[in-house]
Amino acid sequence: MHLTTRGFTLLEVLIAMTIGSVLLLCAARFLPGLQMAMLRQTRQQALEDDVWQRLYTVAKHVQRAGYCRGVCNGQPLMINPQASCIIVQWDGNSNGVWDSAPAKEADQMGFRLQDGALESRRGAATCQDKGWDKMTEPDAMVVEQFSVTWQRHNGYHSEVTIALEASVAGHPDERVTARHSVTGYNL
Repeated sequence: MHLTTRGFTLLEVLIAMTIGSVLLLCAARFLPGLQMAMLRQTRQQALEDDVWQRLYTVAKHVQRAGYCRGVCNGQPLMINPQASCIIVQWDGNSNGVWDSAPAKEADQMGFRLQDGALESRRGAATCQDKGWDKMTEPDAMVVEQFSVTWQRHNGYHSEVTIALEASVAGHPDERVTARHSVTGYNL
């Protein structure tokens, strides 16, 4: 049995290498742009997730506002005139009063916008109190707007709308705006 083998000629190998090199160089030219687009999309998605998570956290507290198993005195929802700070109260332990002490067990929860960060404080009495904790990391996300509007409807439950707008730190063009409305059954 006689086999004849034939390989590629030198010219065919050189042409194939030239075509492959040109294709590889063209693909490498688009790689940095593709990587940058993916990085931008990842930052935008992370920002959107973070904004919605903070928004739902505030909304959950607002939805609880006003609950009392007994007779509680005071305002269940207080919004400052700039609408950038709210304090909500509810009877967390169902003892019939809105406890204000000790602070770690207080039935008040405050949220405010301060220096580009969303802050919270358990046991808040006013928006000017000391001891607020940052809910957002200013090095990663800059909160540009936090507002709360309370609409009372005759014969219906109140509606509270929370708006939050933020951008990626160092990239003000990458921003997310979110609005969420909750029903205040106890307001």
